[in-house]
This record gives sequence, C-alpha cells and structure tokens, in this order.
Amino acid sequence: MTATFTIGLPQMHHEAGERRAFLPSFVAHMERLGARVTLETGYGAGMGYRPGDYRRAAPGVRFAPLEEVFSQDYVLVVRYPSDAEIDLMRPGACLITMSHYPTRPERVADLRQRGLEVISLDSIKDDVGRRLIENLRSVAWNGVEVAFQVLAESYPVPGFISPQRPPIRVTLVGGGAVGSHVMGAAIHYGDDALRRRMVELGAPGVQVTVVDYDLTGHHTVMRQILANTDILVDATQRPDPSRVVIPNDWLDDMPQHAVLVDLSVDPCDCTVDPPKVKGIEGIPQGNLDQYIFWPDDPAWDHGMPCLSARHRRTVVSCYSWPGLHPKACMEVYGHQMRPIMRALISHGGLAGIDPHGRFFERAIARAQLSRWTI
Repeated sequence: MTATFTIGLPQMHHEAGERRAFLPSFVAHMERLGARVTLETGYGAGMGYRPGDYRRAAPGVRFAPLEEVFSQDYVLVVRYPSDAEIDLMRPGACLITMSHYPTRPERVADLRQRGLEVISLDSIKDDVGRRLIENLRSVAWNGVEVAFQVLAESYPVPGFISPQRPPIRVTLVGGGAVGSHVMGAAIHYGDDALRRRMVELGAPGVQVTVVDYDLTGHHTVMRQILANTDILVDATQRPDPSRVVIPNDWLDDMPQHAVLVDLSVDPCDCTVDPPKVKGIEGIPQGNLDQYIFWPDDPAWDHGMPCLSARHRRTVVSCYSWPGLHPKACMEVYGHQMRPIMRALISHGGLAGIDPHGRFFERAIARAQLSRWTI
C-alpha cells in the first residue's frame, strides 16, 4: 500500500451538541495501514482532544480547512453531510457515511447525479444480512435512560421511587434489532446505577410488553394497552413510512404522565407524495441539542399540515441517540471500522475490492452505491 490513499475526516456540522469524532487510536490505525489522513481543523475538540493527541498517535496526520478535507479521495464521517459539504467533493470520490439508501431515494438519486461513489455504513453487512457498523445498543439504552429520567420528574403520587407505586409499565412497539436492546434497557431503568437504587428502596420493577407491528392494526387492543402504559417506545421498522403506527388520537388514552420514546431516524416530510411520517403521529423530531419535548413545548407546533398534534404527551426523540455519550459511541464505531478500513486501504481502495473476495471485501461491496439496487 502506497501513501496515495487519501482520506479526510471532517467534523459533523449539525448541531452544537454533536461532539463525536473518531479517536486518535483509530486515526493511527489508518495511518499505519498506509493512508494519508487529513482532519478538519478543530477535529475532536468537542470530546476534549487537541491536535497533539492525534499527532502523537499518528505523526503524519494533517489538519486542514473543511474544503481541503472534502477534496480527498475518500471522506469518512458518521452522520450524512450537508449538501454544501458534498458540493466540495469531486466526481469519482467516495463518501463513507450513514446514507440509509432504502429510506432516502432522493439522496440516492442526488449522489448518483453528482458522480460520487458511496460506502453506506448502515449497509455494510455480513453474508446473512447483519449490520457490521451499528450502535443499536446505545440507541436503545440512551433513549430509555432519558425516558426514565423524564418519567421520574412527572410520575404522580406516590412518586417514582416509592415502594407503594405499581410497576412501571413499558410498551415496546417493534421487537427487532433495536427492540431487543430496549427490553434489557427497560428492566434496568436505562441505567444500572438507578436500578440498584430502586432495588435498595424496595420500589417495584418494570413490566415490559412487546407489541408486534402486525398487532398495531387492531385498534381496540392497542388502545387498551396504551391506557396502561407509562413509557411507549417506538422501535419499529415500517414497511411503509407514509403510514403511522400510533395515530395521534390514541395518545388521548394514555396517562397524562406517560412518556413517548422515538428511537427511529425516519424523517417527517409533508412535501412529498405520499407524505413521510414518524411512527407516532405528530411528535417533534429531536437532536443532540434538544431531545426532550414537554407537552407545551413550541416544537409541537411545527405546522405539518399532514399531521395531527392535538393530543400530546412528553416526548424524548433524538436523530442520533448514540451521540449522548460521544466517546463511548466512537469507541464502538472505531472498533467496528478497523477491519473495514484495513480491507479498503490494503487493497488500494475500492478499485481493488473483489465483491466475491474475502469476508470484508464482500461486506464493503454490498454497501457501495454503484452496486446498490432497490
């Protein structure tokens, strides 16, 4: 491998609360493989890293303005960049990011029109379809952690920590990859320290009810379940993003103190036909700057004409739940990305990747935009 493999790592310019960056050890890993790495000026500062931390780990690393970072042959960033940032890439270059091909057809068309290659991190899968780059456990645990923090503030008499209260009733809609982590997180209150405290106080635990997506079409059953729900978690993967799972009217059946947990990154867009809607109708979409929305929050009045937001409960929603604990998140992503980058760099880039080759070559090939079909 020669030093002609150039890769840029930009910061994620989304909201102030987005502080994640790949750790110095991961940058050093790519440099040892022979990559020439360029970091955006200020990279890692949100997590407390200084340029010297990266240079000590990877002596050849360079810091440069955003424009130069996006001019490299490969650009690696977890969250999808803005259009203005992608404008800085040259045709033929490769963007490595979470692209979400299946739910972003307009994005796919735009990238192809630009002449860019893409390796979509969420599409890097093994031979049986399991994602290799994911932090679904943090999606579940971080979202549930915040939900219990909110519930503790709003729970009625005798109070959240009281031994006299009934069990906390969690309803999980969707028992797939994210949902499987939700169950474990819920019975631990999303926080092992909080669970230990609750056990010491003698407070009743948590009752989790898992609702299959197919059951959501049975209105009478669902509304009975919701009437006895303290925390409602939407972890569905909907086959049709234009259809809600929980209509807004159903929220009226829920206790006033109930908390709605949105673990989906599906966007809401009333400008397309049919409109794309979130699983729970009418709820705000959060981010790392704001992920708690009380019923009187102005964000509910988002003016989406295709939605009803008449009935409201407290919502916790975040486009990037793993980012709540940025260093832990990037340790996971860095560990998962190491063999991917080893395969990519050691083969001299995508030109050397054999879609029928070794395990990680096949995984990379499946995630390429040029090989992706609906």
